[in-house]
Amino acid sequence: MEIHRSGSRPSQTGSAEYFTGRVRIDPLLSPPDPARVAGAHVTFEPGARTAWHTHPLGQTLIVTAGLGWAQTEGGPREEIRPGDVVWFPPGVRHWHGATATTGMSHIAIQEKQGGSAVTWLEPVTDAQYGAR
Repeated sequence: MEIHRSGSRPSQTGSAEYFTGRVRIDPLLSPPDPARVAGAHVTFEPGARTAWHTHPLGQTLIVTAGLGWAQTEGGPREEIRPGDVVWFPPGVRHWHGATATTGMSHIAIQEKQGGSAVTWLEPVTDAQYGAR
């Protein structure tokens, strides 16, 4: 058994390579192989968002606070709120983050395949982020 006490693992700043705006990532779960699951609590300041990305085995978001947006390529931008659970199927290009005026936090859960849980792509442009 392993117990990771609250506050025992440092927060990380979301890399400008993968995020636009201020993002904090608090690790939650990353058990050793053969487990594949990985998860983090991610907090986006207003205007902050991920780059476009995919997950080899999909991703689940559980919104915990604030107000956010999520979008799959070619689909509408959707509003997401605390208590909402969002599923992105494997290989589907998507992004998620805070709205322009309100921060948002979510728990992100995904599985690794071949050692990787995500493929990062290009940034979401301001036009894509603000478009309805």
